[in-house]
Amino acid sequence: MTTKIQNAMENFLKKHYHWIVLIIMSFFVTVSLLNAKNDTATFDEVAHIPAGYSYITQQDMRLNPEHPPLLKDLIGIPLAFLDLKFDTTQPFWTGEGLNKIWDDGQWAAGKHLLYEAGNNPDQILFWARLPIVLISVILGLFLFMWGKEIAGILGGLFVLTLYAFDPNILGHNHYVTTDIGIAAFLTFAFYYFLKFIKNPTWKNVAVGGIFLGLVSSVKFSSLMAFPILGLVLLGYPLIKKISHNDIEIKEKFLRTKLFFSYLIKGVAAFAISMVIVWILYFANTYNMPQDVIARQINFSFPSNDTNPLSIATNSALTALNSSTMLRPYAEYFLGVTMVFKRVAGGNGAYFLNNVSGKASTIYFPLVFLIKETLPFLVLILFSLLYTGGQIVNSFKKSIIEKAVRKNFKRFLQTGVMQYSLFGFIVLYSYLSITGNLNIGLRHLFPIMPLAYLLVTKKVFDFLRHKHFVTKHQLHVLFAILIIWIVMIPVFSYPNYVSYFNETVGGSKNGYKIVTDSNVDWGQDLGRLKIFLDQNPQIEKINVDYFGGGNPAYYLGDKYISGWDSKRPIEAGWYAISVNSLQVSIYDKMNKTPENNYAWTQQYEPVDMIGNSIMIYYIPFTIEQ
Repeated sequence: MTTKIQNAMENFLKKHYHWIVLIIMSFFVTVSLLNAKNDTATFDEVAHIPAGYSYITQQDMRLNPEHPPLLKDLIGIPLAFLDLKFDTTQPFWTGEGLNKIWDDGQWAAGKHLLYEAGNNPDQILFWARLPIVLISVILGLFLFMWGKEIAGILGGLFVLTLYAFDPNILGHNHYVTTDIGIAAFLTFAFYYFLKFIKNPTWKNVAVGGIFLGLVSSVKFSSLMAFPILGLVLLGYPLIKKISHNDIEIKEKFLRTKLFFSYLIKGVAAFAISMVIVWILYFANTYNMPQDVIARQINFSFPSNDTNPLSIATNSALTALNSSTMLRPYAEYFLGVTMVFKRVAGGNGAYFLNNVSGKASTIYFPLVFLIKETLPFLVLILFSLLYTGGQIVNSFKKSIIEKAVRKNFKRFLQTGVMQYSLFGFIVLYSYLSITGNLNIGLRHLFPIMPLAYLLVTKKVFDFLRHKHFVTKHQLHVLFAILIIWIVMIPVFSYPNYVSYFNETVGGSKNGYKIVTDSNVDWGQDLGRLKIFLDQNPQIEKINVDYFGGGNPAYYLGDKYISGWDSKRPIEAGWYAISVNSLQVSIYDKMNKTPENNYAWTQQYEPVDMIGNSIMIYYIPFTIEQ
């Protein structure tokens, strides 16, 4: 009876899976659009939005050159139809009067476009975010398709559920940043490049090359995929099964021929990718004066720098800029080098009662463990243990059968998807952990879709080989995990950015461990306005806000500008972003109790807005 019920359930899902996909994606789209409408501007959006608008309307990449243009082009398209005011005579565009032209300019441009030029900032934010939401929807459907290929329809539904109900994905899939875009296009690139590896037709070479070019035009961290893809390209033809009945010399000849065929086609795919990059950069620098690019180069890599690498970089980029045909590559490689320079420099952030510009090696592992959902962590642990067991059992069996080399070769032939994705996850994780840029869990988004796929593969491999009685029990267990996964974002809405799992006591405690885009990126300023509207007794409030919104615009005459060193601490209401709060208290190098927020520790917060803004009421003035 159990088997009949199980088979009936599986048959039902297989026949009606379209409706299940529709239900899952309806939830995904609904909460994404609601947050796209209700979240105020996050910190980085202030730079990305004016860049995207200017790329489409001006064909000029002077704003935000440290990121490629593709995603910003997409967000700029709907903005181009809004008849926005954008004054290109301002210093943010001309560079006049700015100390750090190509850094300060993008932030000034964002403030101008959103809050100073007479435009509607909420309208701009919503329409700019729509293309990012669309990309996240396409990624979800793509993961379902890939999951269906590797584990059947149920596998497709499983991987889609992991993705669509991850609160971290829901927290960032509507922001105008590169995070969800790089996750999507890396997934597309891996799929089509691996398709070329398995079936190296010229059609697959072309498609693989196009997607390599597209992902290279989304974010420069995509370059981390090239070593893995290169190793697969060079290694796979050496172990690929060749069907023939000839002598050994013939096999060596065919193997050599196959290797060079793959090499030539791989070079062709890379060449196609660079053509795609050139086309996109040409379209975005068409009206960009040569001297503007020259000033960008000299600002980032001064020719009088004492660092030989900086001088060499300046010389190479200047040479590319001097050629009309190669100028798009000057802008592209300028962005690449700017990112490497920024990573080396690091960024100041709060983590574990400390503020430092030097990264901690436990940052990403710990943030991943406390921000990912517990059921997904359980599934990852299960997948790793199961894979370890498979390796041990296979090795033992191979020793008994004296076929270690043969069986290992068979795995390399059949498991190219698994070890390619896992290899990239390991490489990207290692570089993130050892790098000097702790910017939040969103930095790990490129590996998340690949992790969903590998977990799905392992779960369904495990279920496929179990006795039907055991399989039924496992189905119940996995059903519980899936229900748990689904309920988390339902109960966490709308506070997905600040989501933390139960290991730290939930989302309200996350800021005590880490801040920045893990908790507080400026998304809750609009919700602070709602809080004030619901509490009319609050006539004035001191606000120290971290993010891309404009408190004066949203809060009107209730707003009083606040900061940590403001003295005396007057009686009244205070709204302090937790990022500002923690950085102020724990920056021991630059702050003391006389000029930080240590005084807040004497008071219990009256309320907490979206887990990112603390509300305090101080009954009497504190003299310090």
